[in-house]
Amino acid sequence: MSTIEIKDLHVSVEGKEILKGVNLKIEQGQTHAIMGPNGAGKSTLSYAIMGHPRYKITKGKIILDGEDITDLSADEKAKKGLFLAFQYPVAIPGLTLSNFLRHAYNSVKGKDVTNKGEELLSTLQFQKVLKQKMKLLKMKEDFANRYLNDGFSGGEKKKAEILQLAVLEPKFAFLDETDSGLDVDALKVVSNGVNKLVGPNLGVVVITHYQRMLKYIKPDYVHIMFDGKIIKTGDYKLAEELEEKGYEDIIN
Repeated sequence: MSTIEIKDLHVSVEGKEILKGVNLKIEQGQTHAIMGPNGAGKSTLSYAIMGHPRYKITKGKIILDGEDITDLSADEKAKKGLFLAFQYPVAIPGLTLSNFLRHAYNSVKGKDVTNKGEELLSTLQFQKVLKQKMKLLKMKEDFANRYLNDGFSGGEKKKAEILQLAVLEPKFAFLDETDSGLDVDALKVVSNGVNKLVGPNLGVVVITHYQRMLKYIKPDYVHIMFDGKIIKTGDYKLAEELEEKGYEDIIN
């Protein structure tokens, strides 16, 4: 069973310290929720873990299965088994979702798309993998023929992110405010997709402001983040308490 540990993580963005000593341990098979008000550092944590160059780690370590991966690039971390679902996925006209996923799959699974000596998964072979994952998530097959996020609704963009998660099969997935901009129906569809993927080989971290997504994706642990630190940890009851009392009471 894989484990990722965040140890005393300090992160700055453009010279301003955002994370001020975050400690977190996640095991495969667990679901964690990180909640907090705007500016608490939730998204910064996910981007820093994934290796976004704008987010500078000034202190602390990220340890995956005993290996220090703090300074690895985002693509190297993806190959190690990390995945980040974006709050605002980027549209790429002209690139089909299917084509994008095939190249991502070949790259993450250890194949070098620039090395002609490596045998890549062919289009036909990958279509079998993709159809299997889309069937699991109850998605229509023609969805994969559309250009990546081009003209997608908010719900469709998040569905595409969950399909990426299904195809790439990471050890740990960080879902950065996946509920943002979703209506109730879209939220249920996306949450059901995540629930079908959760299992002993996947650890999930749901980053959110609100309890509403956690009604569908029940976390094992809930962490409250404020001013760049995790200030309280509990089970699902903590999310219910937060819904009832609000952040001010919890923080105080």
